[in-house]
Amino acid sequence: MTTAAFPAHSYGSDVHVINNDDKTIIIVGTAHISRESVELVKTVIEQEQPDCVCLELDEKRYHALTQKQQWQTLDLKTIIKNKQLSTLIVSLLMAAYQKRLGGQLGVTPGAELLMAAQTAKELQIPVSLCDRDIRITLRRAWKSTSFLKKGYLLASLLTSLFDNSEISEEKLKELKQKDVLTELLDEMGDTLPDLKRVLIDERDTYLIEKIKSSPGKRIVAVVGAGHVAGMMQKFVSDNKPDLAGITTIPPVSAGYKILGWSLPLFVIGSIVLIGIQKGAAIATASIVYWILASGLPAAAGALLSLAHPLTTVSAFAAAPITTLSPLIGAGYVCAFVQVMVCPPLVKEIELAGNDISTFSGWWRNRLLRVFLVFLFTSIGAAAGAWVGSYEIFTNLFS
Repeated sequence: MTTAAFPAHSYGSDVHVINNDDKTIIIVGTAHISRESVELVKTVIEQEQPDCVCLELDEKRYHALTQKQQWQTLDLKTIIKNKQLSTLIVSLLMAAYQKRLGGQLGVTPGAELLMAAQTAKELQIPVSLCDRDIRITLRRAWKSTSFLKKGYLLASLLTSLFDNSEISEEKLKELKQKDVLTELLDEMGDTLPDLKRVLIDERDTYLIEKIKSSPGKRIVAVVGAGHVAGMMQKFVSDNKPDLAGITTIPPVSAGYKILGWSLPLFVIGSIVLIGIQKGAAIATASIVYWILASGLPAAAGALLSLAHPLTTVSAFAAAPITTLSPLIGAGYVCAFVQVMVCPPLVKEIELAGNDISTFSGWWRNRLLRVFLVFLFTSIGAAAGAWVGSYEIFTNLFS
């Protein structure tokens, strides 16, 4: 492999050329909120007339950029059934973070990728989507992050959204030179190494292998600047054996499964023992206490999120049952009911990126309110379950 500048054109330090045998790959490193990146991408594609244009996009993100009505196809019911609400909210938070920064530069996030796709279409150049499925990326990231660090990630994202201070000119200039996602990870420092591995390092591997296998001898690849160094380092290696591992979602660990079943087995077993040792009346009282202890906090969570009355009733009814099963949580049941009785409007879904950055917007926007319902009822049910377990434990040994 050799790296060199084209003799006929000079684009600056954001463009990197790799010559390997009879194939030439031109990697354009961009900032997803930079107007200069938009213009650079268009210039490179028009002047180089490549056989193929590779984009740091998967099918879903590509359609989200190129189709204005993409929100109309959002199936919230399926997302909730597949337990992907947390993945969706993280995706929205990261998109809103980029949008806030992009607004100060006057550029829509991903505009350079959209320009690359449009320019390729005008010149009748094939487009290759080379990024890993966003759902796999986010779910691998979520599963690789510990519970405490999940909280740190969400807190960092929320803090960045509610920070309305203007970014300095020096900071804006720096952001133009690097990918926003890399900037966000740099701000977090070394506290989330697993997250960086999934979001950056694994995708470096996936991107370069997909670009190498794209058709044509002359290729222009448009990727975030944060991926360029890793991709060029991995270019000389055969990374194909690694693709299978980084395109699967890790299964739930045996330890987590055991922990998930331990509480319901303890509660049910304890109530049975109470009935045997102390009689049916005390066992019945324990069951009633369990229902109230888990159901009332979940219903309170629904009320706090301004959920529909039917959702609140569902929270009270579902929590005593779902807390005894690790297969489904009260939050998902309540979120599903909320979507059924108070479905978000297309306009509200489109405005979620703006409303997510304001405190009142979370309660005003029906889509964001679904997340609040999920969060508050989950917290309420979990807290109530531990209170109920303690009471049953006390009854068992008193």
